[in-house]
Amino acid sequence: MTQPHPRQMPEPNTPDWFARAIAQPTTSRHVSVEACRIHYLVWYDAADGDDDRPGLLFVHGGGAHANWWRFIAPFFTETHRVAAIDLAGMGDSGARALYHPDGWAREIGAVLADGGLGPLPVIVGHSFGGFMTTKYGAEHGDNLSGAVIVDSPVQDPDDTPLPQPDPPTRSGPRIYPDRETALRRFRLMPEQPCDNAFITDFIASTSIREVDGGGWTWKFDFNVMGSRRFGQPYNAELQALKCRAALIYGANSAIVSKRTVAYMSKVMGPKAPVVEIPEAYHHVMLDQPLAFVAALRAVLDGWARDPLPGARS
Repeated sequence: MTQPHPRQMPEPNTPDWFARAIAQPTTSRHVSVEACRIHYLVWYDAADGDDDRPGLLFVHGGGAHANWWRFIAPFFTETHRVAAIDLAGMGDSGARALYHPDGWAREIGAVLADGGLGPLPVIVGHSFGGFMTTKYGAEHGDNLSGAVIVDSPVQDPDDTPLPQPDPPTRSGPRIYPDRETALRRFRLMPEQPCDNAFITDFIASTSIREVDGGGWTWKFDFNVMGSRRFGQPYNAELQALKCRAALIYGANSAIVSKRTVAYMSKVMGPKAPVVEIPEAYHHVMLDQPLAFVAALRAVLDGWARDPLPGARS
């Protein structure tokens, strides 16, 4: 199923580059994965069989969705067929009775296939999406050109594990009386400053939905965010990657430490790009979007010049 994705105009006084990016037309598509309707966005004509550009898939973080990439993806449309997924239980995808990394990885594979992203695409995953990208690359990396991990903390096994989210104190999602109240309650997790209010305002506006019977709530399934979705360390997956890998992280990240960066770099190998984005926190592409674009372009350009695009660094 394909349908044009509705355009959302930016608020006044936003930068021209941002306004142009989110105004670029996108198409909403859906694919069924184990009876769950998975939504994704594309920035190209997926029916064009003559398009020989390489594929590029963006995977969002926990509780996020494809619109978190709406102001990033357009910078890559001249060189790539670009798509962004809503994993099950998040964004405009369907919900499941039980969520598991195996299922999310299968959804990534289904979108790569249904979206016509071609042979040897690159996957870019932020935070939780970076873990899912790592898992997919460990299992199916021989079909990828590379995996870009964005501020996902794969820790040294000898380090103290990061604390898990507190268990939910409610039995259901919070319902706000009106849209404006819901928008005011939007927060980044983990909490951090972000100077780009025009970005967080846009993301907030695409993160809520109206509830039958009145009120507004978040798009993600309450059961997704209430689960211990980071319960495994992903060390084995990082070590088992069957494709090239790169790490982009925020210099001020609350969850990716210098020690974690050193460990991940060692596991990925000496040829794997590792890029620190100055003045960025965990949500790198929100904090320093243009620096993130430049870093990702450098990684992709370097890999495009590699004579062995399917090989591990």
